[in-house]
Amino acid sequence: MERPAGVTVIGIAFFLVAGYLCVVGTIELVAPGTISPAMRVPFMYGRELAGPQSAFLVGAGWALVGWGLLQVRNWARWCAITLMVLGVAGGVPGVSAAAVNPGWHSIWYGGEMTVKVAAIWYLSFAPDAREGFRGK
Repeated sequence: MERPAGVTVIGIAFFLVAGYLCVVGTIELVAPGTISPAMRVPFMYGRELAGPQSAFLVGAGWALVGWGLLQVRNWARWCAITLMVLGVAGGVPGVSAAAVNPGWHSIWYGGEMTVKVAAIWYLSFAPDAREGFRGK
């Protein structure tokens, strides 16, 4: 069985996050203080203040999970689900703060959370995704 299209999209998204973190890490390494640590918050889950080296390390983790998804590895599926559950849990304060003062922030955080929940559902319950990982 070939890789489901949704798994490909999620795997590519993981590579995009990894690339983003590597670019942020490179900029911080070359010109410290140029980028606020807050820009890494959505993907680093508590390591955003640890410096550019941690951005590379976390980016490598995201890339590894993305590679595993594209190889249709079940461990990568579970890692992706875990990372996105952490992302949803970490996004709750942002959604709550945006609800106090509605605007584009509430749309951004709500959309981000919706995409993560949809990806969690897809990797957990969609028949084609489950069969794709089962067949490997």
